[in-house]
Formats: sequence, structure tokens, C-alpha cells
Amino acid sequence: MNIASLEDDPAQAQLILSSLADAGHTCTVYPKGQEMIAALAKGHDYDLILLDWEVPDITGLDVVRWIRAQEGYRIPVIFLTSRTQEDDLVQGLHAGADDYMTKPLRKAELLARIDAIQRRLNPAPDTDSAFSCGPYTIMPSSGSIQLHDQDIALAPKEFELALLLFRNPGRLFSRDVLSTSVWNREIVPTSRTLDTHLSNIRRKLQLRPENGVRLSSSYALGYRLELVSEQPASA
Repeated sequence: MNIASLEDDPAQAQLILSSLADAGHTCTVYPKGQEMIAALAKGHDYDLILLDWEVPDITGLDVVRWIRAQEGYRIPVIFLTSRTQEDDLVQGLHAGADDYMTKPLRKAELLARIDAIQRRLNPAPDTDSAFSCGPYTIMPSSGSIQLHDQDIALAPKEFELALLLFRNPGRLFSRDVLSTSVWNREIVPTSRTLDTHLSNIRRKLQLRPENGVRLSSSYALGYRLELVSEQPASA
């Protein structure tokens, strides 16, 4: 992928450059928001944009708002920020960011998020083919999922939710996106329908680190199926 990064810290910029280069990506770093905007306005095209929140001239929040106003949603945007307050992260997502990562930067997580975006932009042509995610085997054609080769009984909407998450590991889904993708409508915040279904698939599919996955959640931000490192076996 051809990636642009807004980052004014030289050490962080070098870490991003080397991490992306090792994975076969190209990256252009801009130390100021106005420089990035000027490049985009001149027609520089990128497959993905990484934004630091706090840079010397304008904020990353201003940049993502400009991108969405001028470019629409064709370019994915990920915030890399030291901000951890939920209100700030919600503000960034509402401004148009697709995802966020908090600093310090973790190379493996960054590359996993980028891989997830690539899969979303370039979906597999045969969407009915079975695929694996760790010890899970997902079979869209039959609407079933196996864990360690054992069938797991899921209700139809539970399977649709699980399929969406397994197809997009690392991607943050808002409640609205999940509800419209599975129920074709937004579910009011006071309803427990979505929460109940997510709780059921977490329990039934045993979405735990020992199975290589974790379903993380924040009521304000949304839900994400995270791939975690396999735990070493006990002696």
C-alpha cells in the first residue's frame, strides 16, 4: 500500500517508516498537517492515511475533517495518538476516522490493522468459501462455525455477527454499523438486542485469548475482534 503519515516526532516517524517498509509498504511522512493537506490538494493519492492528533500547526482532527470534506470516504484513515480519553477517541471517529491506535506504537498491531483494511478494500472474490481464523473454521455457505473441529450452535443473527467480525479482524465496528449490517436498521441505544447477541457469540465461540482472539468492546466506541498472540504452553 502507498501510505501517508502525519507525524512530527522524528523517532516515531522513523519507526513508522521502518515498520511499513519491512511489510512491503511505501510511506511518505509529513511533519505538519498543512503540508499533508497541500499534497492531497495537488493530487497526491494514497491508499491509507495515518494521523497523529497533535502536530505543530493544525490538529489531526482538522486534517481528517478536510479529507472527508474533499475526498469523501474513499481513503481509510487511522489515528495514531497518545490520547486515551474516550471522549477524544469518539470525537475522532465521528470526524471521519476509520480506526485508532494509542501510542506507544506497536508494530505487529499496526500491521494487523493495515492488513484488515486491505482485506476490506480487496475482498476475496468467493465469499462463500470456508476460511480459518486461528482455531476457528468459518463456513459461510452452511452458516456454521467450528472451534477445534467442533461445531458451535449459533442462531442465524449470531452467525451473521460472527461472520462479519471474523472477516474483519482488527476492524473497529460502531454499534450503528453492526446493527445496519446484520439487521438492516439502526437499533436504538436502549435496546439490548445487539449486546445480547454479542454476549452470546463471545460465550458460545469462547472468544478468549487462549483461543487466539478477544472481542473488545466500548459502549461509546464500538466492538473489535482482536487477534492475540498464542500463549506459551505450560511446562
